[in-house]
Amino acid sequence: MMHTGSVQRALRHTELGLTDERAVDMYKMMMLARRFDERGQLLQRAGKVNFHISGITQEPSQVAMGFAMDRERDWFLPYYRDYGFVLSIGMTVKDLMLSLYAKGEDPNSAGRQMPGHFGSKRLRIVTGSSPVTTQVPHAAGFALAAKMWKEPSVAIVTFGDGSSNQGDFHEGCNFAGVHQLPVIFVCENNQYAISMSLEKQTRGRICDRALGYGFPGVRVDGNDPLEVYRVFKEARERAVSGEGPTLIEIMTYRVTAHSTSDNDMAYRTKEEVDEQKAKDGMPVYKQYLVDAGLWSEEKEATLQAEIRATIDEANEYAEKAPFQPVEDAFRYVYAEENGEG
Repeated sequence: MMHTGSVQRALRHTELGLTDERAVDMYKMMMLARRFDERGQLLQRAGKVNFHISGITQEPSQVAMGFAMDRERDWFLPYYRDYGFVLSIGMTVKDLMLSLYAKGEDPNSAGRQMPGHFGSKRLRIVTGSSPVTTQVPHAAGFALAAKMWKEPSVAIVTFGDGSSNQGDFHEGCNFAGVHQLPVIFVCENNQYAISMSLEKQTRGRICDRALGYGFPGVRVDGNDPLEVYRVFKEARERAVSGEGPTLIEIMTYRVTAHSTSDNDMAYRTKEEVDEQKAKDGMPVYKQYLVDAGLWSEEKEATLQAEIRATIDEANEYAEKAPFQPVEDAFRYVYAEENGEG
């Protein structure tokens, strides 16, 4: 019976349409995001960079939703913890490092914004900015354009639980519901909006708000990447078939401080954080792959060495890269004759 159960678990990813290679790639991407995130924190503590904002333990869900989307057609509007998400849709560690060091080559904002403010025309990542939730009505706008132009693309927008209480959330969801737009609204509910716990900011389940906008709301365990993949795959299929938006609430937890400028022990306990760290979905998914015969400790050692080398190389490049010249201060502010601005 033990053997039968193991075989059934191993088939779970194939039942979702994921090849063995893609299932393994998801784990590799989660680990890459985790190690980059950890390095960012170390660099800030060492005084090499000024600021870092972390998404540790949110990588399994971020990578899973990235893998469920169409990188060639969809539009991506991430929020500032989404390293796993943006890496899954084509960003590189070097891109993220250049942003962390605020260098001129930073493809997100040429070093003008804080790290985590993603943007890439080439990768269809819509530029974000510091005021939270502004990306939600933008996503509805991209979805409206896709519907008007009859393009088979979906806009996916992510935000935190605190953002779900902003007016932009209501306006974006209401507009998308009225017009049946191909958009996926994603609340990465990590239980805290800076220092405000969920029970002090929200009554009821965030996903249930979708009912008032006339479209489905789904809550999913962020520690189960395969279930997250399934939910997002279905939401995308609904959107491209003209059935309208979906609101997905990913249940996760922020185990790090809000940012490197935050003292999270002022509003929660170490015991609470340690309890949540023990629920990390990455070791569980790794074991799933091992049980499926797709992973081993030898492969793990090789992966860790490769990731370490990738991050070291990106860090060295970004640290030595020049800052943007003063004479380029107005570049990307005004249109340029060659259309690059």
